[in-house]
Amino acid sequence: MKAAILLFLKGLAMGAADIVPGVSGGTIAFITGIYERLLGAISQAPKAGWWLVQGQFAKAWHTLDANFLLVLFAGIVTSVFSLAGLIHWLLQQHGLLLWAFFFGLIVASCWLVAKQVQRWHWPQFLFLLLGIGLAAYISLAAHISWGSGLLAVFFAGAIAICAMILPGISGSFLLVLMGMYDSIISAVKSLDVVTLGVFALGCLTGILLFAHVLKFTMQHYREVTLSFLLGIMLGSLLKVWPWKETLEWQLNRHGEQVPLQQVPVSPWQYEVLTQLDAQLAGALLLAVLSVLLVLGLEYWSSRLAGAATAPTVR
Repeated sequence: MKAAILLFLKGLAMGAADIVPGVSGGTIAFITGIYERLLGAISQAPKAGWWLVQGQFAKAWHTLDANFLLVLFAGIVTSVFSLAGLIHWLLQQHGLLLWAFFFGLIVASCWLVAKQVQRWHWPQFLFLLLGIGLAAYISLAAHISWGSGLLAVFFAGAIAICAMILPGISGSFLLVLMGMYDSIISAVKSLDVVTLGVFALGCLTGILLFAHVLKFTMQHYREVTLSFLLGIMLGSLLKVWPWKETLEWQLNRHGEQVPLQQVPVSPWQYEVLTQLDAQLAGALLLAVLSVLLVLGLEYWSSRLAGAATAPTVR
């Protein structure tokens, strides 16, 4: 029961992170030591489906590691539906401080991933730079015209879910770039079953395909894969940097202007450009607290189940 509660809480944290444009639930999975188990479980879905068709329910359940997925996704879904409004409010009212918290979280996460790379040779450095470049490009990219029909919702789900399981790339931010974030959040709040169903189908399709690729690379090319993931996380720091200059705006469904394309600036430049307080002391405090939180979570997970090993919920 204790392990199940802990896993549910990890799901809550993943769901909360996935709501924020710029933060990845995959980062939380990495921090809490369940990332590789999650990839393994998802990649077994086709095999589990085959056993289910054969009428071997127990074997299908075991193959899928369904106890683990059920508890984790229960936490994620609970978080998305219960915290969407709160996270949105925090972004609107205390965005700078919230970004500072997540900046510290990702910095500490980078250190955890870097510790797992045993050897640093030219392939590792190459994939590190590729990851940094990809994440930096996505973080600074301009708006992409995507459409608004159900087919667009399906493909948006497939693409966003792939990002959500990559530490450092935010599925929510990709939804913003595609112009779909506001409509999906609106569908969550209003329980638009059709839109959410199509989006979920896209997510299911995307995650089944992408999890196989990630699992294969983690098993056969672990060092360069970790280097690439580390690069993505480092590059994503551009997106979660608290002080930004907004270059492009868009109107949300309420007719309000919200930032679309931003570039990082120093706290002092921020004050000059926006005529707002940089809240430097508060931002630094929250960044340090989030670093300590990540290190504490790693220590706690190591004590409970061994470093980078998920608790068994069977």
